[in-house]
Amino acid sequence: MNSYPPELLAQLAPVMFVGGLEPPQPPGQGKDPFAVLSWRLRESLLHQRKVAIWQPERARKFQVVIADKDVRFPPRKLVPPDDPQYQNSHSPLSPLTPTSPLYPDGLIAPIWIRKHTTLIPSVLVVFMRIYEYPQAERAPLETEEIDQQRETEERRKDNELCAEIAQRKRVAAERGIKLTVVLLASRKMLDEAVLDVRLTYIRRNSGLDPRAALFVLSPVSQSEVGEFVHSLQEALWEPALEYYTNHSKRVRRKRNRHSQAVSAYSHPPLRGEVRPLRTEGWSVRYEYKLACFAEFRGEDEVALRHYQDAYASLLIMFGSTAILPPRTKRWAEAKVLADCINMKICKLYLYNNEHSLALSTHNNHMRKFADFSRGWGIGEETFEFWSWLARQHRAFAELLEQGTRSTLTIPTHFSTSPPAVAAAAAVAQTLDSSQRNILEMEAMRMLGLNPTQALQHPGFYYYMAAKCTERRRERFLSALDAESKEEPTTTSPGFTNEKKVDHLALVLETGSQLYTRSYELFKAFSPSNTQGHSRLTLWIAYCIAQTYYESGKFDMAVRFFERIAKTYRREKWGSLLQPLLTAWYSCAQQMGDMELSVRLLFEMLGHGIRTQQDDADSTQEDLSAVLKSSVPSTTEEPFVIDSSDSEPILISSTVFWRNDVIVGEAVAFQLSLTARPTVSMASLPFASLSIHFSSDLPPVTIRHTPAVYEGTPSLQKIDLGYIASPTSEAESEGKEVEGSLRWRPDGKIVFSGSVSSDVPTVIKITKLVLTLKEGSWQIQVPLFPSATHAGATYPKWLNKVEPLTFVPIRREHYSTVTVRHRPHKVEVNISHHAPALIGEEFPICINVKNFDDRDMDIVVDALLQPTEIDEAENFIRIGDDRSTSLVKGASLGVIAPGASTSITLHLASAGAAYDRVIDISVQSRVVAVDEVVSGLTPPGSPTAPSLADRDEALRTLVIPAVEPIRVEQQVLYNRSLRKQPGLADLATYSHEFWDDGDVGEAIATTSISCTAPSGIVVEAVKVVRENNNQAHVIDSSIEQSEEDFLSEWLSGDEFCDRCRIGLAIGEDYIQGEDIAGPGMYELSWRRILPDGTYGPTATSRFPLPPLRPPVDALVALLHAPPSGKLHVPFLLRLDIRNRHPSRAANIVVHLETDTTDSFVVAGLRSGRIPILLPGAEESLVWKLIPVECGFVKVPHIRVLDRRRDPQDLATIAGDSRGGEIVRIVDVRWDGRSGVEGGVQSDAVSRRRSVEEQTAQPLILVL
Repeated sequence: MNSYPPELLAQLAPVMFVGGLEPPQPPGQGKDPFAVLSWRLRESLLHQRKVAIWQPERARKFQVVIADKDVRFPPRKLVPPDDPQYQNSHSPLSPLTPTSPLYPDGLIAPIWIRKHTTLIPSVLVVFMRIYEYPQAERAPLETEEIDQQRETEERRKDNELCAEIAQRKRVAAERGIKLTVVLLASRKMLDEAVLDVRLTYIRRNSGLDPRAALFVLSPVSQSEVGEFVHSLQEALWEPALEYYTNHSKRVRRKRNRHSQAVSAYSHPPLRGEVRPLRTEGWSVRYEYKLACFAEFRGEDEVALRHYQDAYASLLIMFGSTAILPPRTKRWAEAKVLADCINMKICKLYLYNNEHSLALSTHNNHMRKFADFSRGWGIGEETFEFWSWLARQHRAFAELLEQGTRSTLTIPTHFSTSPPAVAAAAAVAQTLDSSQRNILEMEAMRMLGLNPTQALQHPGFYYYMAAKCTERRRERFLSALDAESKEEPTTTSPGFTNEKKVDHLALVLETGSQLYTRSYELFKAFSPSNTQGHSRLTLWIAYCIAQTYYESGKFDMAVRFFERIAKTYRREKWGSLLQPLLTAWYSCAQQMGDMELSVRLLFEMLGHGIRTQQDDADSTQEDLSAVLKSSVPSTTEEPFVIDSSDSEPILISSTVFWRNDVIVGEAVAFQLSLTARPTVSMASLPFASLSIHFSSDLPPVTIRHTPAVYEGTPSLQKIDLGYIASPTSEAESEGKEVEGSLRWRPDGKIVFSGSVSSDVPTVIKITKLVLTLKEGSWQIQVPLFPSATHAGATYPKWLNKVEPLTFVPIRREHYSTVTVRHRPHKVEVNISHHAPALIGEEFPICINVKNFDDRDMDIVVDALLQPTEIDEAENFIRIGDDRSTSLVKGASLGVIAPGASTSITLHLASAGAAYDRVIDISVQSRVVAVDEVVSGLTPPGSPTAPSLADRDEALRTLVIPAVEPIRVEQQVLYNRSLRKQPGLADLATYSHEFWDDGDVGEAIATTSISCTAPSGIVVEAVKVVRENNNQAHVIDSSIEQSEEDFLSEWLSGDEFCDRCRIGLAIGEDYIQGEDIAGPGMYELSWRRILPDGTYGPTATSRFPLPPLRPPVDALVALLHAPPSGKLHVPFLLRLDIRNRHPSRAANIVVHLETDTTDSFVVAGLRSGRIPILLPGAEESLVWKLIPVECGFVKVPHIRVLDRRRDPQDLATIAGDSRGGEIVRIVDVRWDGRSGVEGGVQSDAVSRRRSVEEQTAQPLILVL
């Protein structure tokens, strides 16, 4: 922005003049406290606001100017106010004043801004000392006289001070400036009561305003000075804004008067006649002044509107050459003003973070004035155009840079994700045509972002400014060349001045600085975790290097080229590297660096670059000229050209006819070296080519011999012969072959031969060394065939030279050959009898037979694949080696030719039934006759253990595992029929007492069936007791008839056992909880093999089921005999038990008889039994005599509980019978299932009416 007046770009703020402070002198020891106070005030005031272009903060801070106490302001008009012509006169800076620099048609001069920022303030603050009468010792009688003298002297000094203030007040009032006086007084003076009287007198007599016009300050600390300055600015801020508001009103009135007085038409001035300022010019002046005064007030939106109006009026003026003739002084001033107004508009937009509006304003300004420039004859073909455009980009970049140092944040631009765009497109298909078009346009806009419509960081605009500066130099050189050739061209008036410019220095000092600043900013604004952003910074660095090259600073250019080329080589940017190499080589030529020139020429040959575009031999001719005219820095060692990162001078391709061979077998190979098609190397004196192989193969050297025929053919073939592992020291040095090593453009030489190895290895060509000799130069150029370079073609095998025939190679890994040992003839057979049974060690037989003619050492590894199906532990075992995963190194010993051996692998399966997967590796190793101790064998020798002749056979087994036995269990619960002990029975307190009154006993029925396909033989079966304090095994049918189970079980055979379990629960038992089974079934069995024999013994264990016994509350147990005899009496007993833990029962029993009954009954017909407490039991007995034969029913019995649950009173309130039915259970058929989730599975509701419950057991009467 240095090319523009700083006054037109600076941020405007209210101006405060401060007078009365002593000249700046640093405070020291013994200084006057008022001098120290003045120093502190100056420092604090001057640090309030600095003049700057970017100041977006809205703090109430003035731009302070230290002035003289008697400062004079410039006159408003040329004549004094008492002059009769005062009303018709104008300002000294008005275009209507003949002595004005703007007369007659100027717009705005920077001096007008300077007047309002440095010559005329909005407020004037004057610091003055208030008079203090000196303190002296006085006698008691002199008190009254001294007080009178003091008052007289203070009044006289105060009058003088009032006169001085009044004078300053009058001068300031003429310009509408607010005057504020700060009186400096000592601390002692502040404590005197007379001070207020004096201050009131001074303010009234001097004519100061009653508000914010008079302050008193005493010597205070620096922090208190800062607080005073802050409060002073707060108090004077509103008067300052009022001052600039009055200016705006005055300018607005003049604008309105001028617009009304404009005539409809004014004739153009004649030659020599003064051209007055047009209406558009006055509009520019008034709008610009209104914008500046609004900016003084901090009203950015108002200032932006007036700046835009001024800019629009300027465009109208530039659109007419009659108003602003091109290339005139006023035209140049107007262009500067337009550029500065554009910067102001952009800055105000950026203050509000309206980045797109700021950028569009900047772009529109450049586009409009570019169109104007074409009409003025200053188009893209002139240096003036590019000079102006570079200035615009640089000013905008500097504005952004200043903003980013403060509060401006450059937006980050992200594109919308493809799924969102796809969704928008899908929605668009469902809308009508008009809506769909709008939505499709929006979706297309979301697909990407136009960089010209997105605000970039400052580095981008510095880069554009540098590019425009380069274009300026190019256009000037074109104009200079046309002038030297005396071509008829129209030169601009500035062409003479442009000749005086040292453009190389200009490009170096300006362009390089722009590039350097752009480079730094690109690095600063590039995300650290994003790839690819460094490439543009490298391009800018290349532009810097090119600038240095054009300016003749070749050493600086070379430094840049070296750093840039490393990245370009690594990332394979050939198109960018080629012009860099050409410029780099030119720098090396100018510097006289021969070795660098040689390196660059070889690299240029690799990229196919010509030093002269129309001559294919130019590169090799330059290289030959350098080699013949210079000597290397050292002749003792060859000069090595490192081409590992760059493109090789020859494109190499290695093809082996086969992928793999056995030890000692030869395989053919071809190596082809192809020259670049764009450059020639036929004249380069290559002396030899060395081919280096991997492993222990010796290198092959091809010595150059001239061809017997003239010229260089397009295809040559050189036979290398057979290459094998060396057997002597002489053979290890390699062999030599002769052939022609000359390549024409796109020429090819094919080297063919065959190789073999005595040890297993991978053979490939690792390196090629091409040696060139010329004079004192011996240059080695390493080539690496394994690397991938640009220009490499698909591999082909040369079949015939005449006619030329190639065979395409379609396989992968064609550039290497693997040498392996001869496969071992070892047969592996695995036999087993699937499926495996859970619980047994399943045998798997591994049989190995040697069909080879060599002794084989056999080792077996077995891996059991892990599973996530269950957590049971499976394992495999070979001999004594057992593992849950891997059994390694099970030796079968040495097997002679024709012999065989076997080993058994056992698989133990547990848990669920699923497939087990086993990987078996049978490894064989050839046992040499004269095998030596491995410790004495050199590690690198062919007989070292790492190169031993080994082979491996892999087998994967999938063994299904099934359950040999399936168990199904069912549990029924019987109530206890024993007499329950009373509440006071001491036996219940014994540790050996078994209380089964609540739950009785459980009957566990277990069905055991055979599921093994081959069948099993059961050798032992028993119940293993694991009694606990809640359950114990009473008896089991297996214990009574164990021999019935000991037999062969075939698939589908089923056996059953009935186990009685006694139960006892305590008070802490929660219904629905599991009681662990008190034992398990243990079966010892063996598999029945196909030959009828039995396998190894296995054991299966099945636990008794968990128990969930139901618990009764109130129940009646009926004991009836299964049969009776006619006319023979028998007893019928009813036991009523209350097992409720806390509630007693009031029981009523009814025996209902009928004339049709088959019995004669003796006993209680209807009655009430004593109250049943919790845990109590009561029995009733009837004597019955059968009078009828057959299955007859006993009389109907009803048992009611008349004590109701309070929670159920509402439910049975309407039950007139008023009883709760007690369930009657026939003990002959007693059997309940368990409780599921705390609810009895076969439970019925306890709340039944008497009619709904009948208890009439059947008895067979004979």
